[in-house]
Amino acid sequence: MAKKARSRYVCQGCGHTAAQWFGRCPGCGEWNTCAEEPVASGDPRRGPRETGSVSRPVPITEVAGGDARRLATGMGELDRVLGGGIMPGSVVLVGGDPGIGKSTLLLQMAGLLAAAEAATLYVSAEESGPQIRLRAERLGAMSPSLLVLCETDLEAILDQLRREPPAAVVVDSVQTIYSRQLESAPGSVTQVRECAARLVYWAKECGIPVFLVGHVTKEGTVAGPRVLEHLVDTVLYLEGERQHHFRVLRAAKNRFGSTNEIGVFEMRDRGLAEVGNPSAALLSDRAENVPGSAIVCSLEGSRPLLVELQALVSRSSYGYPQRVATGVDAKRLSIIIAVLEKRGGYDLSSHDIFVNVVGGLRLDEPAVDLGLSLAIISSLLDQALDPHTVAVGEIGLGGEVRPVGQIERRVAEAHSLGFDRCLVSTRNLDGWKRPRGFEVAGLDGIDSARQLAFKG
Repeated sequence: MAKKARSRYVCQGCGHTAAQWFGRCPGCGEWNTCAEEPVASGDPRRGPRETGSVSRPVPITEVAGGDARRLATGMGELDRVLGGGIMPGSVVLVGGDPGIGKSTLLLQMAGLLAAAEAATLYVSAEESGPQIRLRAERLGAMSPSLLVLCETDLEAILDQLRREPPAAVVVDSVQTIYSRQLESAPGSVTQVRECAARLVYWAKECGIPVFLVGHVTKEGTVAGPRVLEHLVDTVLYLEGERQHHFRVLRAAKNRFGSTNEIGVFEMRDRGLAEVGNPSAALLSDRAENVPGSAIVCSLEGSRPLLVELQALVSRSSYGYPQRVATGVDAKRLSIIIAVLEKRGGYDLSSHDIFVNVVGGLRLDEPAVDLGLSLAIISSLLDQALDPHTVAVGEIGLGGEVRPVGQIERRVAEAHSLGFDRCLVSTRNLDGWKRPRGFEVAGLDGIDSARQLAFKG
């Protein structure tokens, strides 16, 4: 009598596994996401261990040090986010909305690596060779060291990697490749998890970096189980609005560097161009003397960014006023509005309030609270703020202006771009040297901010 193959039940939403069928997933709470999948008889990533090859614990002082030399990508903004370059054997997952520029970024990187005589393999599971060549010609990534493999079979991809190991590998995308050893469809939780795990094992075994392109869900997270993000060393997200030409590359996880750094790019006809001075680029189209416009300084990692923040306050036509925030946290906006009403005495209960960050960026730092408050007041009063003033400070629930970190770097950035004055908390005034010819005004609360921020 043939032995029945073992099966398990997996949630196609969150990857929760169980030994028996379930109607509602205990992990994510969704209904009808359970799918039966066979259990592999063995681990296809590893063969049987030979006698005497069992690993044994050793003192950490006797562990051999690894080679920390990084591989430069040729793109300074990408190297910044990665922590200084590509670590040997690292696995990087790149996510982002469809059409945001993930494939463009990685093909540009592959072309630069190939131009530096580092053989790079670009594995495409979604596009044909002629399509990739057209994009490579447009990006200027034509190099004989850039190899293209159009394949969806994981076993065939691994065979090619073992025969001719390159210096770096790009897989676009991990959701579209599949393993013949599993019966589930490509893109399912089991396939995505298994394919990613085997590519990670190969990268660690050979010491060759691998870049994986990941699709994202409606919520903006990488599709598939969360274990996919735990498997890799670095998770990067390419953000931005498709209608805007700026793109921001952020690290959500980085085992070899900081997650606070960002890379700023501009989408052009010939691909993504690095933005060396993001503050100047973001303020290049700024219109002065417009009510509701304020300049704020947000610190992204070690880089201060000057960004224009706009607010529009208009009388509501409905019983419940609208609160729409683009680029800032909607809950934070609600807190600022409540503080302005309670502590500042502004009547906003009958007004619609719309807030937008120019350039398609997202600002999550509390240091933009002061600029956000001034932009709302400016639009309410229909009076323009001083165009040569930058606002930096956190607003407390008592209406006070609270200090923020690294104020010297923020002020230096504002001074370098030609601004004359910066509004900060009074507790940010001591302990550092101000630039010559630049005014730094200290504020205690919302009332003093209004007196200093407007023209005249």
